[in-house]
Amino acid sequence: MSEGKLKINSENIMPIIKKWLYSDKDIFLRELVSNATDATSKLHILAQQGHIPPLDNDTFAITVTLDKEQKLLTISDHGLGMTSDEVEKYITDVAFSGAAEFVEKYQKDEKEGGIIGHFGLGFYSAFMVAQTVQIRTRSHKEGATAVLWTCDGSSTYTIEESFREKVGTDVILHINDEEMLDEGKLRSILHKYCQFLPYPIFLGETQINDKEPLWTKKPSECTDEEYLSFYKALYPMEEDPIFWVHLNVDHPFHLQGILYFPKVHPRFDFQTASIKLFSKRVFVSDNLKDLFPDYLTVLRGAIDSPDIPLNVSRSYLQMNSTVKKLSTHIAKKLGDRLKSFATNDREKFLSVWGDMETIVKLGALREESFYEKIQDILVFKTLKGEFLTPSAYLELYKESYANKIFYSTEDESTAFLNMYKEKGIEVLKGGGPLDSALFNFLESKLGCSFQRIDGGLSELILDDKEKEKSKEEECPHKELTTFVKESLGLEYVTVEAKGLTSKELPGFVMIDEGVRRMRDYFAMSQKEMPRDAFSKHTFILNTNNSLVESMGKLQKSSPELSKKLIQQIYDLSLLSQKEMHPEALGDFIKRTGVVLEELALAASKD
Repeated sequence: MSEGKLKINSENIMPIIKKWLYSDKDIFLRELVSNATDATSKLHILAQQGHIPPLDNDTFAITVTLDKEQKLLTISDHGLGMTSDEVEKYITDVAFSGAAEFVEKYQKDEKEGGIIGHFGLGFYSAFMVAQTVQIRTRSHKEGATAVLWTCDGSSTYTIEESFREKVGTDVILHINDEEMLDEGKLRSILHKYCQFLPYPIFLGETQINDKEPLWTKKPSECTDEEYLSFYKALYPMEEDPIFWVHLNVDHPFHLQGILYFPKVHPRFDFQTASIKLFSKRVFVSDNLKDLFPDYLTVLRGAIDSPDIPLNVSRSYLQMNSTVKKLSTHIAKKLGDRLKSFATNDREKFLSVWGDMETIVKLGALREESFYEKIQDILVFKTLKGEFLTPSAYLELYKESYANKIFYSTEDESTAFLNMYKEKGIEVLKGGGPLDSALFNFLESKLGCSFQRIDGGLSELILDDKEKEKSKEEECPHKELTTFVKESLGLEYVTVEAKGLTSKELPGFVMIDEGVRRMRDYFAMSQKEMPRDAFSKHTFILNTNNSLVESMGKLQKSSPELSKKLIQQIYDLSLLSQKEMHPEALGDFIKRTGVVLEELALAASKD
């Protein structure tokens, strides 16, 4: 038996490795199983090249064995193995450049994020959970004998001859962390990090990995069923995705992967990053916000690349030019895939548009190049049930609607919406959480204006008599509007009376488009909106409505009832347009009963 010292240029490196190197102690099992996989792969290559005899299938298995009583955890492989000299070279000489500088830095600044590069320290993560680590290994080289290396976490070790029947390596951990003696915990760690490794991984008698990563196949060889099955393997509790993009990049970096568009629902968490990063099939992280533009972090899926720079513990991305190029490339590929989807399978694209429009719209707002890519597929549903892009809408109706694009936030038929339908005025259905910002953006791009149908009084919905009155009289219906204004007693409300083409609608509240968008901005950004800052609006009475006519007749005979009726029409307008303050609802309901009783009494007297 011989003794030696770890050649690490510092007595202090082991405590630093154990305490600061890894953000998550679970990683030790990932590192040791990854090392076993590498050793197995190398032996496999030698056999394929004819340097050694063909191997049995059992040779490729990697086994994790737990002995609770002895507090031992053993990771065994039948891979390349090591000679005594190789153990000295690869294990005892902790091989990374600048070890002394590394120690000096961490004595001054103990911040995990500063460790960078690949230092070949994965094996030493074992000391985070073990007080002593042993390696029993036998090289594949002819005539090699087994050796046993032992280290208690200090800078000294022993190495001696041993016995191992077959070629390969056992890494034996004398566990001092009780949590790592729980079989369920170990199974969870292995499934998280090792479920796609190329060789069978066993915990006792149970195989952990039974699925091949689909990203290793060519897209032309994959079926829809395989894509959906792979998605379920990654996200067992989620609904089926809308569609997917299969990535296979060779230049200027190597990357494979599959990204899925999930269904976006009201409870969808946009802040949760869910794309999984692998390096040579080993799970690394799902914290990839630096790798993707923020509008694409909601995607699901997996990517595998040996070229993405990681910190030493292989847990975090390091931003550099490669990552930035990769981010740009992924966004471009997704834009291409969306456009292809919309072109080649338009019916399906339109059927799932509602599930993914939020992501696409956010991308258009966030990144100019992405907007340029998808502008021809950025669609809105029309009153006719068709889909139009804003540019197509302008091409059809630019002259008719004075370069305006009318939109509505209502999905169902309302009296106001019906008025537009009856006049044959085309309206886009918008009003999603991003639409206010998107309309601002598109107005600058298309040189037009977006107007919600109740955000302005278009001549298109005035009847012919009203149009003539507006030309002849400076203030038509002045007596009526004055009475209504006084009855409401609200300084911030302007009153107008107009003859609309529809007799169904008694009135509506008209809010300036700019004011509405400012309110939407405050709501979306979760900023506190100044109270009453955006209260100003216009109340439009429809003189063609029978209820308004009745109110006018009551103005002289029963002015108090007429005032209550005015308040009722005003509140109904607020309620139907979702503008009523919740605190006012109780008074509205109470007044409704009073007004109905008084109207019934007045009718009985007549």
